Amino acid sequence: MVNLSAKQILLISITAVTGIVILSGYFIDDPVLINLRAIILQWTIILAAVALLVGVINLISVHFSKVITRKRSSIYSLVILVSFFITLIVGALYGPTNHLSLWIFNYVQLPIETSLLGITAVILILAAIRMLNRRPNTLSIIFLFVAVIIMVGTVSIPWLEPSLLAEARDWILRIPVTGGARGIIIGIALGTIATGLRVLMGADRPYEN
Repeated sequence: MVNLSAKQILLISITAVTGIVILSGYFIDDPVLINLRAIILQWTIILAAVALLVGVINLISVHFSKVITRKRSSIYSLVILVSFFITLIVGALYGPTNHLSLWIFNYVQLPIETSLLGITAVILILAAIRMLNRRPNTLSIIFLFVAVIIMVGTVSIPWLEPSLLAEARDWILRIPVTGGARGIIIGIALGTIATGLRVLMGADRPYEN
Protein backbone atom coordinates (compact mmCIF):
# COMPACT_ATOMS: atom_id res chain seq x y z
CA MET A 1 0.00 0.00 0.00
CA VAL A 2 1.34 3.44 -0.94
CA ASN A 3 1.60 5.90 1.91
CA LEU A 4 0.44 9.33 0.83
CA SER A 5 0.91 12.57 2.65
CA ALA A 6 -1.91 15.01 3.34
CA LYS A 7 -0.60 17.30 0.58
CA GLN A 8 -0.59 14.47 -1.96
CA ILE A 9 -4.13 13.42 -0.99
CA LEU A 10 -5.31 17.03 -1.36
CA LEU A 11 -3.71 17.40 -4.81
CA ILE A 12 -5.12 14.07 -6.01
CA SER A 13 -8.59 15.00 -4.73
CA ILE A 14 -8.56 18.41 -6.43
CA THR A 15 -7.38 16.89 -9.72
CA ALA A 16 -9.91 14.04 -9.62
CA VAL A 17 -12.86 16.28 -8.71
CA THR A 18 -11.93 18.85 -11.37
CA GLY A 19 -11.61 16.20 -14.07
CA ILE A 20 -14.87 14.51 -13.09
CA VAL A 21 -16.74 17.82 -13.10
CA ILE A 22 -15.44 18.75 -16.56
CA LEU A 23 -16.24 15.31 -18.01
CA SER A 24 -19.68 15.24 -16.37
CA GLY A 25 -20.48 18.66 -17.83
CA TYR A 26 -20.08 17.21 -21.33
CA PHE A 27 -22.23 14.10 -20.77
CA ILE A 28 -24.84 15.21 -18.23
CA ASP A 29 -27.31 17.95 -19.17
CA ASP A 30 -27.31 19.71 -15.83
CA PRO A 31 -27.04 23.54 -15.59
CA VAL A 32 -24.88 23.39 -12.45
CA LEU A 33 -22.33 21.05 -14.01
CA ILE A 34 -22.30 23.00 -17.27
CA ASN A 35 -21.67 26.29 -15.44
CA LEU A 36 -18.93 24.71 -13.31
CA ARG A 37 -17.29 23.28 -16.41
CA ALA A 38 -17.37 26.68 -18.11
CA ILE A 39 -15.84 28.40 -15.06
CA ILE A 40 -13.06 25.80 -14.74
CA LEU A 41 -12.27 26.05 -18.45
CA GLN A 42 -12.09 29.84 -18.17
CA TRP A 43 -9.64 29.46 -15.27
CA THR A 44 -7.62 27.07 -17.43
CA ILE A 45 -7.48 29.56 -20.28
CA ILE A 46 -6.30 32.29 -17.91
CA LEU A 47 -3.63 30.03 -16.41
CA ALA A 48 -2.48 29.00 -19.89
CA ALA A 49 -2.18 32.67 -20.89
CA VAL A 50 -0.16 33.40 -17.74
CA ALA A 51 2.08 30.40 -18.45
CA LEU A 52 2.61 31.68 -22.01
CA LEU A 53 3.51 35.12 -20.66
CA VAL A 54 5.98 33.57 -18.21
CA GLY A 55 7.52 31.58 -21.06
CA VAL A 56 7.91 34.73 -23.18
CA ILE A 57 9.53 36.61 -20.28
CA ASN A 58 11.88 33.68 -19.70
CA LEU A 59 12.77 33.60 -23.42
CA ILE A 60 13.55 37.31 -23.39
CA SER A 61 15.63 37.09 -20.21
CA VAL A 62 17.68 34.13 -21.50
CA HIS A 63 18.51 35.74 -24.84
CA PHE A 64 19.07 39.15 -23.26
CA SER A 65 21.61 37.64 -20.86
CA LYS A 66 23.37 36.02 -23.82
CA VAL A 67 23.59 39.38 -25.58
CA ILE A 68 24.89 41.11 -22.45
CA THR A 69 27.55 38.46 -21.79
CA ARG A 70 28.49 38.41 -25.52
CA LYS A 71 28.52 34.68 -25.93
CA ARG A 72 29.39 33.03 -29.25
CA SER A 73 25.72 32.71 -30.24
CA SER A 74 24.78 36.21 -29.03
CA ILE A 75 24.16 37.43 -32.60
CA TYR A 76 21.29 34.95 -32.96
CA SER A 77 19.88 36.03 -29.61
CA LEU A 78 20.02 39.65 -30.77
CA VAL A 79 18.15 38.78 -33.97
CA ILE A 80 15.48 36.96 -31.93
CA LEU A 81 15.03 39.90 -29.56
CA VAL A 82 14.84 42.51 -32.34
CA SER A 83 12.39 40.40 -34.36
CA PHE A 84 10.26 39.73 -31.29
CA PHE A 85 9.95 43.38 -30.27
CA ILE A 86 9.31 44.60 -33.82
CA THR A 87 6.55 42.01 -34.29
CA LEU A 88 5.11 42.78 -30.85
CA ILE A 89 5.03 46.53 -31.45
CA VAL A 90 3.52 46.22 -34.92
CA GLY A 91 0.87 43.76 -33.72
CA ALA A 92 0.00 45.83 -30.65
CA LEU A 93 -0.27 49.13 -32.54
CA TYR A 94 -1.90 48.05 -35.79
CA GLY A 95 -3.46 44.64 -35.10
CA PRO A 96 -2.88 41.25 -36.73
CA THR A 97 -4.81 42.11 -39.93
CA ASN A 98 -2.90 45.28 -40.77
CA HIS A 99 -0.79 45.31 -43.92
CA LEU A 100 2.41 45.66 -41.86
CA SER A 101 1.58 42.57 -39.79
CA LEU A 102 0.64 40.68 -42.94
CA TRP A 103 3.89 41.83 -44.59
CA ILE A 104 5.90 40.38 -41.69
CA PHE A 105 3.98 37.11 -41.98
CA ASN A 106 4.12 36.80 -45.77
CA TYR A 107 7.68 37.97 -46.37
CA VAL A 108 9.49 36.90 -43.18
CA GLN A 109 7.76 34.08 -41.32
CA LEU A 110 6.32 32.23 -44.32
CA PRO A 111 9.62 32.08 -46.30
CA ILE A 112 11.47 30.90 -43.18
CA GLU A 113 8.92 28.14 -42.56
CA THR A 114 9.02 27.12 -46.23
CA SER A 115 12.82 26.96 -46.16
CA LEU A 116 12.75 24.80 -43.03
CA LEU A 117 10.29 22.43 -44.68
CA GLY A 118 12.52 22.22 -47.74
CA ILE A 119 15.55 21.44 -45.57
CA THR A 120 13.51 18.80 -43.74
CA ALA A 121 12.62 17.12 -47.05
CA VAL A 122 16.27 17.04 -48.15
CA ILE A 123 17.33 15.65 -44.75
CA LEU A 124 14.72 12.90 -45.02
CA ILE A 125 16.06 11.91 -48.44
CA LEU A 126 19.64 11.81 -47.11
CA ALA A 127 18.49 9.78 -44.09
CA ALA A 128 16.75 7.31 -46.39
CA ILE A 129 19.88 6.95 -48.54
CA ARG A 130 22.07 6.35 -45.47
CA MET A 131 19.55 3.86 -44.14
CA LEU A 132 19.61 2.06 -47.47
CA ASN A 133 23.42 1.92 -47.44
CA ARG A 134 23.75 0.67 -43.87
CA ARG A 135 20.73 -1.61 -43.49
CA PRO A 136 19.05 -2.25 -46.83
CA ASN A 137 15.60 -3.74 -46.33
CA THR A 138 12.13 -3.50 -47.80
CA LEU A 139 10.97 -0.65 -45.58
CA SER A 140 13.96 1.57 -46.38
CA ILE A 141 13.50 0.96 -50.12
CA ILE A 142 9.79 1.83 -49.87
CA PHE A 143 10.56 4.95 -47.84
CA LEU A 144 13.11 6.22 -50.36
CA PHE A 145 10.87 5.37 -53.32
CA VAL A 146 7.86 7.17 -51.85
CA ALA A 147 9.95 10.21 -50.85
CA VAL A 148 11.34 10.53 -54.37
CA ILE A 149 7.86 10.25 -55.91
CA ILE A 150 6.50 12.95 -53.57
CA MET A 151 9.38 15.35 -54.26
CA VAL A 152 9.56 14.79 -58.02
CA GLY A 153 5.76 14.82 -58.32
CA THR A 154 5.59 18.19 -56.58
CA VAL A 155 7.98 20.02 -58.93
CA SER A 156 7.58 20.40 -62.68
CA ILE A 157 10.22 18.71 -64.84
CA PRO A 158 9.88 19.30 -68.62
CA TRP A 159 11.08 15.89 -69.84
CA LEU A 160 8.89 13.89 -67.44
CA GLU A 161 5.20 13.19 -67.74
CA PRO A 162 3.66 15.42 -65.05
CA SER A 163 0.25 13.79 -64.92
CA LEU A 164 1.51 10.31 -63.99
CA LEU A 165 3.76 11.59 -61.19
CA ALA A 166 1.06 13.96 -59.95
CA GLU A 167 -1.50 11.14 -59.86
CA ALA A 168 0.93 8.89 -57.97
CA ARG A 169 1.70 11.68 -55.51
CA ASP A 170 -2.00 12.46 -54.99
CA TRP A 171 -2.79 8.76 -54.46
CA ILE A 172 -0.03 8.43 -51.86
CA LEU A 173 -1.18 11.55 -50.03
CA ARG A 174 -4.85 10.62 -50.26
CA ILE A 175 -4.78 6.95 -49.18
CA PRO A 176 -1.61 5.72 -47.37
CA VAL A 177 -0.70 9.06 -45.78
CA THR A 178 -4.27 9.81 -44.71
CA GLY A 179 -4.68 6.31 -43.27
CA GLY A 180 -1.41 6.55 -41.36
CA ALA A 181 -2.24 10.03 -40.06
CA ARG A 182 -5.63 8.85 -38.83
CA GLY A 183 -4.01 5.89 -37.09
CA ILE A 184 -1.53 8.21 -35.38
CA ILE A 185 -4.34 10.55 -34.30
CA ILE A 186 -6.37 7.64 -32.90
CA GLY A 187 -3.30 6.39 -31.04
CA ILE A 188 -2.67 9.85 -29.59
CA ALA A 189 -6.32 10.08 -28.52
CA LEU A 190 -6.22 6.68 -26.81
CA GLY A 191 -2.93 7.54 -25.10
CA THR A 192 -4.37 10.87 -23.93
CA ILE A 193 -7.44 9.12 -22.51
CA ALA A 194 -5.29 6.54 -20.71
CA THR A 195 -3.01 9.25 -19.29
CA GLY A 196 -6.00 11.32 -18.19
CA LEU A 197 -7.57 8.34 -16.41
CA ARG A 198 -4.28 7.59 -14.62
CA VAL A 199 -4.07 11.22 -13.49
CA LEU A 200 -7.69 11.21 -12.31
CA MET A 201 -7.13 7.99 -10.34
CA GLY A 202 -3.91 9.33 -8.83
CA ALA A 203 -1.64 6.75 -10.44
CA ASP A 204 0.34 9.51 -12.18
CA ARG A 205 0.90 12.82 -10.39
CA PRO A 206 2.71 15.22 -12.74
CA TYR A 207 1.51 18.21 -10.72
CA GLU A 208 3.85 17.20 -7.87
CA ASN A 209 7.01 17.81 -9.93
